[in-house]
Amino acid sequence: MSARIPPVLRPEHPSARSLAQLVSEFGLEFEGSLDGIEITGVTLSTGDLHPGDLYVGVPGAHRHGAEFAAEARQGGAVALLTDPAGAEIARDSGLPVVLVDSPRAALGDVSAWVYRTGGDDSPLLFAVTGTNGKTSTSYLLEGILKQLGLVTGLSSTAERHIGDLTVVSRLTTPEASEMHALLARMRESEVRAVAVEVSAQALSRNRVDGLVFDVAAFTNLSHDHLDDYADMEEYFEAKLPLFQPDRSKRAVISLDSPYGQRVVDTARVPLTTITVLPDVEADWRVEILDEHAAYTEFRLSGPEGRTLVTRVPLIGWHMAANAALAIVMLVEAGFELEAIGQALDDDGGIRAYLPGRTERVSGEHGPSVFVDFGHSPDAFVNTLAAVRRFTPGKVVMLFGADGDRDTTKRGDMARVAAAGSDILVITDHHPRFEDPESIRRTLVEAAREAYPEHEIHEVSPPEAAIRHAVSLVGEGDSILWAGPGHQDYRDIRGERTPYSARDEARAALREAGWGE
Repeated sequence: MSARIPPVLRPEHPSARSLAQLVSEFGLEFEGSLDGIEITGVTLSTGDLHPGDLYVGVPGAHRHGAEFAAEARQGGAVALLTDPAGAEIARDSGLPVVLVDSPRAALGDVSAWVYRTGGDDSPLLFAVTGTNGKTSTSYLLEGILKQLGLVTGLSSTAERHIGDLTVVSRLTTPEASEMHALLARMRESEVRAVAVEVSAQALSRNRVDGLVFDVAAFTNLSHDHLDDYADMEEYFEAKLPLFQPDRSKRAVISLDSPYGQRVVDTARVPLTTITVLPDVEADWRVEILDEHAAYTEFRLSGPEGRTLVTRVPLIGWHMAANAALAIVMLVEAGFELEAIGQALDDDGGIRAYLPGRTERVSGEHGPSVFVDFGHSPDAFVNTLAAVRRFTPGKVVMLFGADGDRDTTKRGDMARVAAAGSDILVITDHHPRFEDPESIRRTLVEAAREAYPEHEIHEVSPPEAAIRHAVSLVGEGDSILWAGPGHQDYRDIRGERTPYSARDEARAALREAGWGE
């Protein structure tokens, strides 16, 4: 499993900082001698240790990270940052100990200090949060920045980018130590603007501490992540700190979901609003002009009569809304709308590739097959509607649900999937430590209860399910495989089993004689 976990990107030429200076500047207590100790990195994991690291021992659900202090020392750590309980645990490790009340809460600011990520040479930082659209908006934002001639960085659910370098992501938003290391590496590569996807968990778990974003954006909020939050209200409130002065300088808020206005009401930074809904008042308005199987064209209209017409290489009004949100974020950061429009006109629209976001993996002939990362009821609604619009024949929906994750949305996912499709194929996704048969049964029962006459197939494993789905379709039909998107593994009892929905879908089409 460890061999398949993507690497943490760090600066290639780190500069050492004095541990004694860190203690002095932050006013921290310590145990042991700090004389001559210099640190060049920060980590929470013994699996990511580099010589010269400050190892951070964080209390976990079952064990305290300080228990691994001796192992960290053997791996090259030169000091330990932890709480008093951790200091007691690690007393015999041989490492000097720096004491804080909450090592996780201190991690962002300490990492920023070690990696020097708060200076005047820092790139423009853009943050995108919301239930759906975070990844798409981040990729579109990065794409437009490239069209404007900037060297860019990206941190998303799918990937991390540093200029032309790409690695697969571990978490939607990396731990604070990894984020600051990433930004330091970006500085070395002369990155001038960075798009960061910020999850609710990232805000709740201090992963973006030590950062102040130049522009933060809110896409929408809908049913998701209630395995981490008690209810929708708590989930919503987890997003709100991003729109306070200690987290961002300016904000762009979409009013396409009811929660948008509530963000506006609580935000304490200068902001502007945007919507695609005709009956909602906002500073910026998005109007869909043309929808094609290869693109969506839209007009963006804003204050003082400013307008821009362009197209995004994706299907669905929601993708046009994401693209428009990205453009307004750039305007708020100081880019001229006219300059953005000219750059896009020169290229015939926005240039961006979004892995696993309504990604068509089929060829010119035969059924259309789309692989998508969406895994919430609201995402299903929008993506199914987009696929339906360009499908003259029938639409087959293929999906499964995450194990050991929000169980409260499973029924809604199944009902929405049945409502938007002609045929429903239910399979497995990431079962983790749950019984996959039980997950499938829940989905099938919810769909059948809501739509007793609907054609529903239950097929496991997903390799067989996509081949079964392909057997049900022909020319002019479409399959939407929702959930796996860009991911290259399945989580089965804690093991990351190599797996690609995109590759499986292409293989299924070839085997059925459709080619690519």
